[in-house]
Amino acid sequence: MRVLFVCSQNLLRSPTAEVVFARYEGSETSSAGTAPDAATPVSADLIDWADVIFAMENRHRDKLRERFGKLLRTKRLIVLGIPDDYEYMDSELVEILKRKVSPFLPVPEH
Repeated sequence: MRVLFVCSQNLLRSPTAEVVFARYEGSETSSAGTAPDAATPVSADLIDWADVIFAMENRHRDKLRERFGKLLRTKRLIVLGIPDDYEYMDSELVEILKRKVSPFLPVPEH
């Protein structure tokens, strides 16, 4: 399963999620941002690559739909509802991500 995590700048939340879930067996992860100056701006290629897309907030989902509506028709797009209140790899953010994302992914390796 190819999993794309999306936030605004691709600096804190989505890169954290990419690292946390990269170790999950059967999952490939990537991350991107909706802002034009994001570390890795979301692209049609990334949307096409992903099987499932996790947006951190409703505004990210809305921007994705606005820019990539046709590509998203065959994708699962899930809003996590995680505000921009955390630093990269913040332990609380990691726990929230695990709780909200894990039900949608294969079981991690041990």
